[in-house]
Amino acid sequence: MIKDTSEITEETSPYGVSGKDRVKNAIKLSLAVSTLVFLIKFTGYIYTGSNSVLSDAAESFVHIFAVGFSAFGIYFSQKPPDRNHPYGHERIGFFSVGAEGMLILIAALTICYQSVKSLFIGADIFNLEAGAGIIFISALINLVLGIYLVRIGRKEDNMILIGNGKHTLTDVYTSSGVLVTLLLISWTDFLFLDAIVAIAVAVYISVEGYRLTRYAITGLMDMSDEKTDAEIRKILDRETGGRVRGWHDLRHRSTGKTLWVEFHALFEEGIDLEEAHREATILERKLMDHLKGDVIVTVHLEPEKAHIRHHMTHRDRGS
Repeated sequence: MIKDTSEITEETSPYGVSGKDRVKNAIKLSLAVSTLVFLIKFTGYIYTGSNSVLSDAAESFVHIFAVGFSAFGIYFSQKPPDRNHPYGHERIGFFSVGAEGMLILIAALTICYQSVKSLFIGADIFNLEAGAGIIFISALINLVLGIYLVRIGRKEDNMILIGNGKHTLTDVYTSSGVLVTLLLISWTDFLFLDAIVAIAVAVYISVEGYRLTRYAITGLMDMSDEKTDAEIRKILDRETGGRVRGWHDLRHRSTGKTLWVEFHALFEEGIDLEEAHREATILERKLMDHLKGDVIVTVHLEPEKAHIRHHMTHRDRGS
């Protein structure tokens, strides 16, 4: 059973923009702004010759490709189920988030390589004040964009947009570190600080890349969420009783925005099929009313006294 949407229309803004359109518009804006920010940072690198600025620009360059993956993921995930994909296309979101994480890790390795090399051969850094101003502008733009993306992503319950927004905010933190580095170098003339901070930036963004990659892997492997599992069990324990004697064999997984829940419900002996179906429908509705997002519930109906015998017979035939 799925949530009844026959009397529900998708929320729109006063200008008639649907939730799906808000998500699409947000990711398009992210792609355009990310390209602009990269160009600003690369200009800063040309002005300064700083490895830390280069590392910040490299992270933004990778971010452009990551946003491209995200845009594709959002477009594909919103396609309705079809004959070849009866469960929909939402799981592409995990691939998109995983690709973003891997690209971040690649950027981190590249930054480390360039920074370690500069520690041995030295570096010539110039125009530090101008470079600091350029990095400050890019960080301010990304701060506004990141907050906007996370806000829209949470409102629309879109993990791709949330991941993209968090990546953008991560870029703000790294840019802030680079900004402080340029100012310190201008005051102290300690040029090696540039490479040291660049390596620190690489380590920092690699942690974020690891988290995104791990999230994608757990989603693709259908790892159950502990909080969701506890909530479902709590609801089932509270709502079963009377003619519904109990439940077992609970399974659930998320495909992105949709939560799929399956379990076996035990009914008192002698109940007719129509009454059992009515009780199962009520139980399904209780789950969907208490769980967040789109929920699809499948209940297997079993007689209380005979279910063990039926399961044993099924296993014997399958062996």
